[in-house]
Amino acid sequence: MNEEYVALPLVKNQEAKRFELKVGEYTTFIDYKEHDKKIWLIHTEAPEELQGKGAATAVIEKTLNYIEENGYTLIPLCPLVAAYLKRHPDWNRIVDASVKPH
Repeated sequence: MNEEYVALPLVKNQEAKRFELKVGEYTTFIDYKEHDKKIWLIHTEAPEELQGKGAATAVIEKTLNYIEENGYTLIPLCPLVAAYLKRHPDWNRIVDASVKPH
C-alpha cells in the first residue's frame, strides 16, 4: 500500500453498503453485500483523479484486513479484488470455503 494511504481510515458505510477510503476530496469505494458473517465484494471504483495511484489497492487491502479482523469470510465477485487475491494468495485464508477451489 502506498505510504500516503496507510493512515487514512476505512469507513464501512452501512447505509450505502460500501467500504470507503477518502483521499482528500475524493472517495474510492467497494460495494458489498453482507449476510451470516460473509461479505461479498461486488465492485471497486476509484474516481478518475485517483486512478493509477494505488487508491483502489489501498481500499482493497484495508477491506480485507477489516474482513479478517472482524471474523468474516470473503466472497470476491469484483474482478479487481479477484485479481488482487491472485497476486496475493496468502489472503485466500479469508475466502469462504464455498468459493475455494477443491
